[in-house]
Amino acid sequence: MARRLAGFLVLLLVVSICEAAFLFQPISDSHRSAALELFTPDHGSFKSLEETYEALRTFQILGIEKKPDLTATACRSISETVGSSSSTAKDLFYALKANSIAECKIDKKASKGIISRLNAAVSGASSLLDFYYSVGGLVLIKDQSSEADVHLADAEGVFRSVKAFSQSDGRWRYSSSNPESSAFAAGIALETLAGIVSLASSEIDQSLISTLKNDIIKLFDSIEKYDDGALYFDDKLVDGHEYQGPLSTTSSVLRGLTAFAAVTAENLNLPGDTMLGLAKFFLGICVPGDAKDFFNQIDSLACLESNRVSIPLILSFPSTVLSLTRKDSLKVGVSTVLGSEVPSLTVKLVGAFSSGSKDASLVESQELNFDKASGLHILNDLPKSIDVGSYTFVFEVVLHEPEHEEVYFMGSQTKVPISVTGLIKVENSEIAVLDSDLGSIESQKKLDLAGKNAISLSANHLQKLRLSFQLTTPHGRSFKPHQAFLKLRHESKVEHIFVVGNSGKQFEIVLNFLGLVEKFFYLSGKYDMELTIGDAAMENSLLVAIGHIELDLPEAPEKAPRPPPQPVDPYSRYGPKAEITHIFRAPEKRPPQELSLAFLGLTILPLLGFLIGVTITSRGEPEELSHQTRTCHICRSLPCWHWSSSIALCVFLGEVGSIPNTEATWFLGSIPCVCWA
Repeated sequence: MARRLAGFLVLLLVVSICEAAFLFQPISDSHRSAALELFTPDHGSFKSLEETYEALRTFQILGIEKKPDLTATACRSISETVGSSSSTAKDLFYALKANSIAECKIDKKASKGIISRLNAAVSGASSLLDFYYSVGGLVLIKDQSSEADVHLADAEGVFRSVKAFSQSDGRWRYSSSNPESSAFAAGIALETLAGIVSLASSEIDQSLISTLKNDIIKLFDSIEKYDDGALYFDDKLVDGHEYQGPLSTTSSVLRGLTAFAAVTAENLNLPGDTMLGLAKFFLGICVPGDAKDFFNQIDSLACLESNRVSIPLILSFPSTVLSLTRKDSLKVGVSTVLGSEVPSLTVKLVGAFSSGSKDASLVESQELNFDKASGLHILNDLPKSIDVGSYTFVFEVVLHEPEHEEVYFMGSQTKVPISVTGLIKVENSEIAVLDSDLGSIESQKKLDLAGKNAISLSANHLQKLRLSFQLTTPHGRSFKPHQAFLKLRHESKVEHIFVVGNSGKQFEIVLNFLGLVEKFFYLSGKYDMELTIGDAAMENSLLVAIGHIELDLPEAPEKAPRPPPQPVDPYSRYGPKAEITHIFRAPEKRPPQELSLAFLGLTILPLLGFLIGVTITSRGEPEELSHQTRTCHICRSLPCWHWSSSIALCVFLGEVGSIPNTEATWFLGSIPCVCWA
């Protein structure tokens, strides 16, 4: 149930965002671009033949020519599936579905084998899906092979077997062992029964057809509706694993309905606005982000495009915002859900009402002119009664040929929200400081709100500030914007915002500083003044700095409220830090270079004397190194250091020797050395 609710909320959100204004546009290039992104094969092929069929079918409906070449890989997968003895009825069904578009060659022997296997599957079917795949496969092989003799010997018996899964409310069960019923299963059942009728070698009992028609009417009694007129199906109680969501469920019912209507000559007695409501539902979803949902949307719209019940027509508008300044024309397009051309017709504007108003129509009925070059119906000049604001236009479509009224359906009248914009005149703008007691004007200045202002005023807490102006539409009517604010900002960044009220054409605000001293936190000083006038229909919305006023307010009492702390910009902590200035200590005066060199020489002299003494005392014949006395005879005049009890080291000027204690003698020659023992 949670999964069902989540899916419903997501779909509701998409619909509400996409078509909040109750406008429905036919399929456009945005859908074609999305199809190429969503149906991208992985290494040249899709994961299954079901995905392959959905991609091929989507490209076919949208007329996409520059698409991935899927024919070779699709034909290879189709050939492997139809030639494999382990392929199920579902595998064969989607293989034949894909082949209906790819048009691969299936030899007669393979076709006969498929027919035999599917007939056996029909005989052994025990669930709705078993009948759906097996019967659907037989219908496909019949359509693809003119030489194949495909029929159901006991079509009426199979019809009754499928009909046994139906419920009293028009919904169907998947099997006799599953008590849950759903509208999604009803769509599968209708498509299956349509296939049985087309495969029957003799006419099906008409009482069964009439009963099925009643089931369809009962099913549509449970259809749900949005405020914009969109109709959809949704399953209330169904297993979470089988729940499909409103989009898949509505798509299944529509496929089943159109398939059954195509094989029966009788009228299903469904009103035309039902098909129009379904069209609004699928168009209101805009562009789904999931490949499966995208296919269901496009395939369902294709069913609406060519169904035998009624083909809905859609009004579309290049723009629902018209500018009086540019003298825009009202343009209306009429097409099918896939954007195809429609028979000759007339579009009339029969009414226009101010949004939220229940007054009489502002316009008389008038016909729009048809432009063959653009295929649009155009009203070049808006009526003078239409001024800046939001309106609801009411359109009516009249087909020229009476026989077309039985095929196409537009509805009696279509309501469309239209916004009219223009330049608003700002007149009689002035600002004044008034005396609080007498109301006399202390100082008054004119304002040019369309230009620059640098007004400088001063007042104390016993005076008032008055700002007034007038707003007029291009047709001379008074205009009330969505927002009109006066902002006063103290030099300490404390801001105060006041709403500017209106009475008729005059907009005026009076600030009594005596009653505002506490709101102003008793802060005297300079206040910058800023006026904001804005509206969606106003092409010249204003955000203008008026100037400043110096306020002299009394001292704050002890328990007066303090100004709130100003918010700290969170990005300031990552901005540049304040520059740090540091002056290093001046370097000390150095001694003369000669004195430094003399000191260096005196330091090196003892080392030179040591090296010379070592050289003189080391000259002579080599003598024996005794491990017992641990004395280096060559270095007899110098102290020796013991490195360890097992190793005696002699470090020569140029090489290092390691002398084990077991050696009795070591002849060092006359090389100067420093010895450790």
